[in-house]
Parts: sequence; C-alpha cells; structure tokens
Amino acid sequence: MKVAVVALGKIGLPLAVQFASAGHEVTGVDVNERLVDVVNTGREPFPGEARLQEKLAHVVKNGNLCATTQYAEAIPQADAVVLVVPLFVDEEARPDFEWMDVATKELARHLTSGTLVSYETTLPVGTTRNRWKPMLEEGSGLKEGKDFHLVFSPERVLTGRVFEDLRKYPKLIGGLSQAGADAARAFYESVLEFDEREDLARPNGVWDLGSAEASELAKLAETTYRDVNIGLANQFARFAAEQNIDIYKVIEASNSQPYSHIHRPGIAVGGHCIPVYPRLYLWNDPAATIVRSAREANAGMPDYTVGLLEGVHGDLEGQHVVVMGAAYRGGVKETAFSGVFAAVTSLESRGANVTVHDPMYTDEELAGYGFAPYARGTGPVDAAVLQADHAEYKDWTPADLPGIRTLIDGRSIVDASAWDGVMVRTIGRPMDKAAAGDWTGGSER
Repeated sequence: MKVAVVALGKIGLPLAVQFASAGHEVTGVDVNERLVDVVNTGREPFPGEARLQEKLAHVVKNGNLCATTQYAEAIPQADAVVLVVPLFVDEEARPDFEWMDVATKELARHLTSGTLVSYETTLPVGTTRNRWKPMLEEGSGLKEGKDFHLVFSPERVLTGRVFEDLRKYPKLIGGLSQAGADAARAFYESVLEFDEREDLARPNGVWDLGSAEASELAKLAETTYRDVNIGLANQFARFAAEQNIDIYKVIEASNSQPYSHIHRPGIAVGGHCIPVYPRLYLWNDPAATIVRSAREANAGMPDYTVGLLEGVHGDLEGQHVVVMGAAYRGGVKETAFSGVFAAVTSLESRGANVTVHDPMYTDEELAGYGFAPYARGTGPVDAAVLQADHAEYKDWTPADLPGIRTLIDGRSIVDASAWDGVMVRTIGRPMDKAAAGDWTGGSER
C-alpha cells in the first residue's frame, strides 16, 4: 500500500517506520524542514526511542520510507493517511485545534478517492464526526463513506517504547460507517503484529468499538482514569502523612487483593497525555466533578511539595535549592507539563535561589527553559527537591549536593540511609524527628 503519515514527531515517526517495516511505501509529511532532512538521511531526529535508529536506517535505505514538507507529494492516491498532529489545550483547558485544522485543510486539498483517513491524535468526543468530516468534505469535494473513509484510532503508546507498545495493546478503531471500520481493520492488520495476551477477554489485535465516538472516549477514559487514580493517591498521601502513616505500605496492602489498583502519589503528573486528556474530557462533560477535582489535586502537588520543604527546612528566603529533574518522568527527555515549572515557580515565590539539574539535558538546554543549571557536586546547596525519578538519582549522596541539609523526595526513590546527616522527607511518609524538633541525623524519614 501507499501510506502517508502526517506529523513526524515522537509518535508519528515511529508509526511511519512501523508501517514501512511491514513492507509498505510510506511518505512522512512534516512542516519542519530540518526534521525532514534528518529523516531522509536515515538518522533519528530525537534520541531515546528504542530501536528507532536501527529500523529507520533500514527502511530509508531500502526505499520504503521518505519524508517531505509537501502534502502534494504524499497524499494523492494514498491508500491510507494517518494523522498524528499535536492537539493543545489553553490555560482554561479549551482545545486549541489550530495545528490540526491547518493540517486537515491541507490534507483535504490533496485528498483523492479511495483513501482511508485515520486520526490518531487524542480528541474530544465527537471531533472526528463533527469537525474533521465536514472539513475534509468541504476541502476535497469528496463524500465521506462514498469517496473516502474516515476513522478514529487513538495512539496508545509511550515514548521510548513505541514499537513494544504497538505489539502489546489492542489497536482501537471507530468508523463513521461499517465500511470505514472494515477498511481500518484491514489497514492496521497489515501494518501491525500483536503479542498474545491471556489476560484479555478477547484476542489481542484490532478492536472495532462501533463508532468514532466510542473510540474517542476509550482513549480519554483510560488516561483520565489514571489522572483520577493518581489524584486519589495524592489525597491519601497527604492525609497519611498527617496521621503518621506510611502511604506506600497502605497502598501495597490495599493492592494485595484484585479489586484495588491504587497508583503511586508524587510531586507532579506530567507528559503529553495524563495532564491534558482529562481536560479534553471536561470540555465535553463540564459537570464531571470527580475528574475536575482530581486534576486540581494533581496540579497542586508541586506547591504542596515545596510546602513540605519549607515546613522541614524553615524559611526558604535566600536559600539555594536544587530541583532534581526537569523531565516529566525518569528516563525521558521531555518536559511537557513537567512539575519542574510549578516547583521552580513555587520556590521562587518563597524567595529561594533555584537551580535545576537533569542528567539528560545540557546546561544550554536548561537555560533555554529559563532555568539556572546546576552541575553535580558543585555547591554550596541548602536543600533539594527531587522532581523526576531518573535512575541516576538513586545513587546520589550528599557529596553530589555539597552542604545540603534537607532533601524532599517527590518520587519515593531515595535511599535515606545514604543521606547521613541530611533531613530526608518523602511525600506520603510519616513526619520524622526533624520536623518534630528532635532530629539527630541519620536515615530516618
């Protein structure tokens, strides 16, 4: 088949490579000329995606994948077009469709009969039918369901392990007609292979949910569930600490039976998905009080964590505080909705002198975000807040933060016994001797 993938970002490019690896002729479209040039040389434009470099080099060399900035070179006569253009939300949680609108209108200008169009970008319920269908029909002069088919099939992968996740999770599809759904099933079954999973109620593979709306809601539901669950875990953690209870022991005990699946609390919920998609759900369902409350609870965790530091360390005015981790989660070089931004703002509002360290970023990259970078082992440091659970931080000791007196572990990964003489406080763990005015040093929390 001839396949076009619109937007070659951290999801779109691996998808294009996956389709090309299945033997199809794939053209990727992106507005970023530099990215297009890099892809056409067979080099990955961003690091960290498992097996991407190896697979990309192979499909570019054998001619199954090329990239372009021109829709006219990719869309006409395509059997399938997969669109993964980002959708953003504004400060009031309203979807900003600007980038997707531009891409859809350009796609429509070059759309030809017989093409399957699949949107994989997570969308509010009803967007495929009520926004993309009329836009594509108007711009192309073609009729959906007759001249072309339109479906929604959400991406369900995490950056860093896209190829693994494509095999692991069912591929959800929802069409505007049964013929469209059948076309989507045939396409995705030709480009994907699935692991056997005995834990699923039906065989792993392409699952037709019956409508585009059901497919849209499925993606919003699975991600919103995680945000709500984490919000509940954070509420439990705050209460447990006040009651001198270790929430991690409580969670372990609760999850020992099959009806409880409490997630882990932490300083922040970041990334492109979990902080964003509940807002897309709320756009359709503003009366969803549970979803709104969880989102507010999670958004308030960076400031709560800084409050823990202030309560243990004392006045932060003029104190040098290092935020450990700019990334939104460990092992990923990505700052989308990272807790680092709110943590730095909260610290600075209390008068602290804030620097940021992250092993995945250069000093220049950190400065580009407006942060003062911190070099490991340089000092003096008064306190630190661990924001991202990078594996490297598990091995840090006070020597890496000379002079440190207080460390707030926002991800529960620190071995407090390695921090002799430092007050270590972890979200969701009991108040310790230092906070009670009886600190004598050592490894207690």
